[in-house]
Amino acid sequence: IFPPPVASAPSMSPYGQPPQSAFHSMAQAPPPTQQLTNQMSAMNIGGYGKPMQVPQSPSSSAAPQQYQTSPPLAMGHPLLFLPGQQPSSLGSPPPMATMGSMAAPPMGMSGPPRPGVHQPPLGPQGYPQQPGSPISGPYGAQMAGPQSGAFPGGFPGGPAQMAGPPQKKLDPDSIPSTTQVIEDDQAKRGGQVYVTNIRGQVPPLVTTDFTVQDQGNASPRFMRCTTYSFPSTADLAKQCKVPLAAIIKPFATVPKNETPLYIVNHGETGPIRCNRCKAYMCPYMQFIDGGRRYQCGFCSCVNEVPVQYFQHLDHMGRRMDLYERPELSLGSYEFIATLDYCKNNKPPNPPAYIFMIDVSYNNIKSGLVKLICEELKTLLDRLPKEEGAETSPIKVGFVTYNKILHFYNVKSALAQPQMMVVSDVAEMFVPLLDGFLVNFQESRAVVNNLLDQIPDMFADTNESETVFAPVIQAGVEALKAAECSGKLFIFHSSIPTAEAPGKLKNRDDRKLVGTEKEKTLFQPQRGVYEQLTKDCVAQGCCVDLFLFPNQFVDIATMGDVPSHTSGSIYKYSNFQVNGPQFVSDLRRDVEKSIGFDAIMRVRTGTGFRATDFFGAIYMNNTTDVEMAAVDCDKAVTVEFKHDDTLSEESGAVMQCALLYTTIGGQRRLRIHNLSLNCSSQLSELYKSCETDALINFFAKSAYRAMLTQPLKTVREILVNQMAHMLACYRKSCASPSAASQVSDTLHIHVHINDNSSVIIVFQQMSLPVLDNAHSRKIHSIISSISQQRATSMKLLIVKQKDQSEMLFRQHLVEDKGLHGGASYMDFLCYVHREIRQLLT
Repeated sequence: IFPPPVASAPSMSPYGQPPQSAFHSMAQAPPPTQQLTNQMSAMNIGGYGKPMQVPQSPSSSAAPQQYQTSPPLAMGHPLLFLPGQQPSSLGSPPPMATMGSMAAPPMGMSGPPRPGVHQPPLGPQGYPQQPGSPISGPYGAQMAGPQSGAFPGGFPGGPAQMAGPPQKKLDPDSIPSTTQVIEDDQAKRGGQVYVTNIRGQVPPLVTTDFTVQDQGNASPRFMRCTTYSFPSTADLAKQCKVPLAAIIKPFATVPKNETPLYIVNHGETGPIRCNRCKAYMCPYMQFIDGGRRYQCGFCSCVNEVPVQYFQHLDHMGRRMDLYERPELSLGSYEFIATLDYCKNNKPPNPPAYIFMIDVSYNNIKSGLVKLICEELKTLLDRLPKEEGAETSPIKVGFVTYNKILHFYNVKSALAQPQMMVVSDVAEMFVPLLDGFLVNFQESRAVVNNLLDQIPDMFADTNESETVFAPVIQAGVEALKAAECSGKLFIFHSSIPTAEAPGKLKNRDDRKLVGTEKEKTLFQPQRGVYEQLTKDCVAQGCCVDLFLFPNQFVDIATMGDVPSHTSGSIYKYSNFQVNGPQFVSDLRRDVEKSIGFDAIMRVRTGTGFRATDFFGAIYMNNTTDVEMAAVDCDKAVTVEFKHDDTLSEESGAVMQCALLYTTIGGQRRLRIHNLSLNCSSQLSELYKSCETDALINFFAKSAYRAMLTQPLKTVREILVNQMAHMLACYRKSCASPSAASQVSDTLHIHVHINDNSSVIIVFQQMSLPVLDNAHSRKIHSIISSISQQRATSMKLLIVKQKDQSEMLFRQHLVEDKGLHGGASYMDFLCYVHREIRQLLT
């Protein structure tokens, strides 16, 4: 029996109450030197500077508290809240609230509750250009670029073309600080319980440690939106320039102090779905006619309730078994799929991991091959397991290669492993079936024997040429023969120059950098690799590539298959055996939870739809997101657009359904549901923005645009779009202020020293582990930073007066960029000028 969710106590969940913060009125102008500081501190898109206090009516905190202490309602019967009062100062809308934290109570969180009937939204939503604007979407062929002179150098905003009288030096304390935002959010919301029973509630930042209690909407670990209040109309969406998107991480890790996803089994009949739109049963379905029928919360279709699923309704119209069924009261859960959801109507086999090791000259001499073999002997005991299982059902296989491929028979009955060589790489096939993919526990002795022998077998090799595409093809063929999905772990070091399909040439033309043709360096070479991608996705074969290059390797092409099969690419330039980075990455990659052969569909309520998808995915049509595998680190960004007007009463609902195979070979459906507010007020949209999701969207959009447009153009579009977004906020929502000052719209979320690959520690000597507070503190910091990332970070020790100290110092100062770009201060001033020009 599914236990009813526990209503959180007011002390544990203060999200129903408006935040306590200070509001700075600009009715009386302060002295000139103080005016800019006050305005900068009022920049509250992301909580930068000092937070603002919004006057509240006497009833604004009482009602939500009462709601929190009462049993949560099913999301199909939402409580509808009256809009809260606006701040009275200057008669203007509240400033744009924190992207990621709430500086003003969001719509639906103030005022007394009133009963309402859930009706699906009716409307559109979009993110197209304004009428008459030459921009054709965020990364179209044309754009309304900076009106004044463009920035010189690598980033827009170089000071050389920032004409005008000299400016007074700004107070550094008045500049928006991302660090301060992160710390403020941690102080305000850290350690608290985030209850998901309020529609359109903005979650804490991803850097804040909090506990999620699922009461009808998916945890923000699974789904985050760029804004939690969608504009009601397409015209409003065009005007605001805020992208409408969701970042979906369907396999996100659930902390141990939170309840894991419940599994629902409806037997041979399978999951219950809407007859029209095929949405799965969820809290947004409205049961009517005494429980005999239900109205779909996505398309409004009225469906008959199957006889075996019938249940009476209580006096409030809710099913009597509401809290006994996860699919009626939770935002996330899983269904056990029937044979209809399986290939050829057959239960799938457990997946396989195939380890494919480049044994060419460089890898042998560097000690890499020996390191890999030694690590695998330990790692194979730590393969992912089903909950409560003692051993992993995943089978393993081994291939070594240079110009030719070597397959190994490691059947448990053998005294020694057997090698079989395939030299005809043009017509790749697997020379053995029985004994190639084995259970490690059963074949432990033979596998360990093989791993001991591999470094010695190739110790005297002089072969430096390698193949690559045939290696992937061999892995796919092996999985096909075994009728299973799986993952290829490929350890490779050089560009494949041997005569074989997929042979590559060095195209590292430095003359193209900074030119219109630079984009060609990022574009993969098609042909063989394009077909390989299709073969891998069709078989549920994920490819993870570990690269150890000492020269150009054409990652754009070699990484194309991993990037479309939901795989990962790890690159270790100038690799050293004693570095812990690779070993740490390999361990995490082998051990993490994972599903295979996945298809994801995102359904939405009436009025808007999913139009674009970003991520390590493959799409054969416009709706089905195909992933050969899906793990706890993979996220898909989905952009939405309007079809019609959205209802402010009903809000906007979305459902992510992920069909996948577990490591035990069971087909399942993982469901995540989320409901958002809708509003015709831009102020509601802006104060519901979420910084982390916006940055994710802009980064992925820019990454895709790099393949078709010069980097300079991509940068300009990013700045231009930011300026348009902030100008709209400034015009529609912000308090009046002097046009010559840096306006309160200026809120740029910038990250000043994290390149995601290097931690720089400044010390005189090496970094030993010592029994003193200073040593423990440094190692604690390094460990904490490393644990927040999906990949390990390289540790570089910089000694005083060493040559590398200059590199370290460049990361410490807020100054001009290395390639002629603007400083942070110049950049803010430039964006402010762009906003002013757009407003005038």
